Amino acid sequence: MCSFVTSVDNASVDDFGLDKSEELETGEFYALANEQGAAFGEGHAKSILLGEHSVVYGKPAIALPVTSLRTMAWIDRVEDSPVLFSMDGEVIDIDELPERFASIAAALRAGLRTFGIPERDLLIRLRSGIPPAAGLGGSAAVAHALIDAVRDLVDGTLTERQRFDLVQEAERLAHGNPSGLDATVARASRPVYFKQGEFHPLQVAKKMWLVLGDTGVRGSTSLAVARVRGFVDSHRVHGQELLDHLGQLTDAAVHNLAKGDFVRLGHRMDSAQEALEELGVGHESITDLVTAARLAGAHGAKLTGAGCGGCVMALAESADHAELISHAMMGANAVATWTVEVNPS
Repeated sequence: MCSFVTSVDNASVDDFGLDKSEELETGEFYALANEQGAAFGEGHAKSILLGEHSVVYGKPAIALPVTSLRTMAWIDRVEDSPVLFSMDGEVIDIDELPERFASIAAALRAGLRTFGIPERDLLIRLRSGIPPAAGLGGSAAVAHALIDAVRDLVDGTLTERQRFDLVQEAERLAHGNPSGLDATVARASRPVYFKQGEFHPLQVAKKMWLVLGDTGVRGSTSLAVARVRGFVDSHRVHGQELLDHLGQLTDAAVHNLAKGDFVRLGHRMDSAQEALEELGVGHESITDLVTAARLAGAHGAKLTGAGCGGCVMALAESADHAELISHAMMGANAVATWTVEVNPS
């Protein structure tokens, strides 16, 4: 069975109303919370090995769960109150959440509606270690965490399909036309092959190390998707060729993983990066980290996720090599790196 070990080399934590110990005595909203058995839910990050953007056009993608980068949600019952979120040490009514948190409100409301829970008398606390707008599936992770916390609140049950549909409802607000990949992998425990809403776990012949580097540049998935669509619409023949090429690289990578041929896998990652740059989702910060990783001997390096900033993924040959690549990325102005170990299945 495939398992993951993720080490954080240099990372910052993004807090959606972090439950900070130093605020427990001074934050008045904590007095509202019922200290008896808060409901809990969580979701984890994901990274895309190959297939981002082309997956929206029905092509395959390969994604990996990053289980040590997680979002956690707690729900407490309170009295005579609207639904409240603790955000940055303050209490915010669900109807007063900033627009950028619209998908968070949508996820909670979807869960409440599913279980017939009135939209009142609840306090929601969120903690996330997933950088926002970094291509790591943060919005899907928080949606999973909220929906699972609502389920836990009433000791209810959900099928995997029901979970997926509820998360997708929130993801549409976050990303416009999501493929479903993030909603799937935020619950997965193994590498996943995804195509047109269907997915299955992949075989990995031998251990591999992937280094994720965060450029610190925050983009928008919906805008990146629109940029690719604009290129494809205005360059119909060549745009389709690039999408087909990305699909072919992804299918070939399935065999590379099954055989443990990481040299060829790295070449396919490099080729995918060229195609993604041509589709318009590159960025100078991505180029800097990709170049640093390759100079450090990475088998391959490319953006992972929407692009236009966000994160880069590099394939290393050992744990020591991954550390070297991590240092190289930090030297090229990465704001954080993580090493993901994928064990054989």
